[in-house]
Amino acid sequence: MSVDIDTVKRVAHLARIKVTDEEAGKMTGELNTILAFVEQLDEVDVSGVEPMTSVVKQDMKKRADVVDDGGYPDRVVANAPASEDDFFMVPKVVE
Repeated sequence: MSVDIDTVKRVAHLARIKVTDEEAGKMTGELNTILAFVEQLDEVDVSGVEPMTSVVKQDMKKRADVVDDGGYPDRVVANAPASEDDFFMVPKVVE
């Protein structure tokens, strides 16, 4: 895949980047070099490689999935300006 100067200008326009003709010519070569490298990566055989989320082997830290009400509603509403029956009291905003 190769990129021409019109494609560089179109992408720059879509990205709202002001590019002169000289800069577009330079970027054409740079983008073609990048795309050539990416095409080289397609040649690598990865058929026996498992997908991974990190380069370092690690296990996800998980907590137990249990339903819990907390058991301390008085502590939850302790800093509320107003509360009643362990619920926050707020002013009415819609009439």
